[in-house]
Amino acid sequence: MEKKLIESIQKGMKRRSFVKNSAMAASGIILSPMAANASGFVSSVDDTIKIALVGCGGRGTGAAAQALSTAQNVKLVAMADAFKDRLDKSYENILKQETYDASAKVDVKDDYKFVGFDGYKQAIDMADVVILATPPGFRPMHFEYAIEQGKHVFMEKPVATDVPGIRKVLAAAEKAKEKKLNVVVGLQRHYQTSYRELMNRIHDGEIGDIIAAQAYWNSGGVWVRERQEGQTEMEYQMRNWYYFNWLCGDHITEQHIHNIDVINWAKNAYPVRAQGMGGREVRNGKEHGEIFDHHFVEFEYADGTVMSSQCRHIKGCMNRVSEFLHGTKGRATTQGSTMIMDLKGETKWRHRGKNDPNPYQQEHDELFAAIAAGEYKFADAENGAKSTMTSILGRMATYSGQVITWDEAMKSDLSIMPETYAWDAKPPIVPDEDGYYPVPVPGVTKVL
Repeated sequence: MEKKLIESIQKGMKRRSFVKNSAMAASGIILSPMAANASGFVSSVDDTIKIALVGCGGRGTGAAAQALSTAQNVKLVAMADAFKDRLDKSYENILKQETYDASAKVDVKDDYKFVGFDGYKQAIDMADVVILATPPGFRPMHFEYAIEQGKHVFMEKPVATDVPGIRKVLAAAEKAKEKKLNVVVGLQRHYQTSYRELMNRIHDGEIGDIIAAQAYWNSGGVWVRERQEGQTEMEYQMRNWYYFNWLCGDHITEQHIHNIDVINWAKNAYPVRAQGMGGREVRNGKEHGEIFDHHFVEFEYADGTVMSSQCRHIKGCMNRVSEFLHGTKGRATTQGSTMIMDLKGETKWRHRGKNDPNPYQQEHDELFAAIAAGEYKFADAENGAKSTMTSILGRMATYSGQVITWDEAMKSDLSIMPETYAWDAKPPIVPDEDGYYPVPVPGVTKVL
């Protein structure tokens, strides 16, 4: 299932025809930070929703293209990234998309291409809607600033890499609610037809009370970017960001959050404690930084339900990206197809949609439709933060080998972020004289 979604993004969406709602257009497509009304919405002088992209990697480029493919009168006006080459490549790719008229929807002047650690502020200041797609370690500060400036936000998951970051996002989420700013988080299963239908049935009681669950993201792993001559340690880690916790959060957080979030969604709850195990069996080179290549976690909810969670980045093993839910009346699965079975294994319902909208596109379609209509509909940040926190709780359990409770974890002041953001600054973790990074050791590593 996940492979098909990823392929869909890589190949690009087929152009759909949209019919604009004239009443919606007349109601005032929003946004300029110039003049806000009591509801927190603002109207743009030129009737255009201005977009800024912060984080110009592959996901940021894709998110910007999806925003520009919506039915609304939108325009990309600013971009920001730590690296100029990445920004330039993203800009070129955005211009090449066939799902929108780039000449009409892309107007990023050279002066509005901001490079460096602080460029996000200038880009955000220029826009009405902000797309946040940098490595997730930067998300709390970028989200906090965007909300302070009164911007609607689409931000990719996860939304933080440590507990202080989670608390910052939760605080900003409350401010977003007060200001009636729409926030969508890229946990796109919430915008996927098959998952929505499944959750409606689960919440209506079709499988009864959930008593156990499994969540999987087992695959061969992702890219590695080799160290280049002349790079500072900060630049190397920023380029190879997936392997450093302050940037990525480990793959249990950066990737497996999708599956963990689905179980939280089904339960309408978050775990109260976790214990588990993990380590580095195969992906243990210098280029693999400090993260584990496998995690197994048992998350326990307040009612005693246990979610068994597996994620693995090892080639040649069983691949599985799916979720299973066991209830007192039946079972639900997303493995192969989305379906519900009774306790004897007989299929009671199966999602058969052949022309379902692409969920990556759908989340932007719904966000921008709400903004254009002057509606406050989306407040994804709190769940995004709590599902991210669930994954961090799992990481704490596997790194330490201890039982970690949600409440004690949420009190942690242990920051894994740098003290200074500069190319010559020292990152939170550095290699030894042989080029290897210190790796968590269960039973020894302290996470609280």
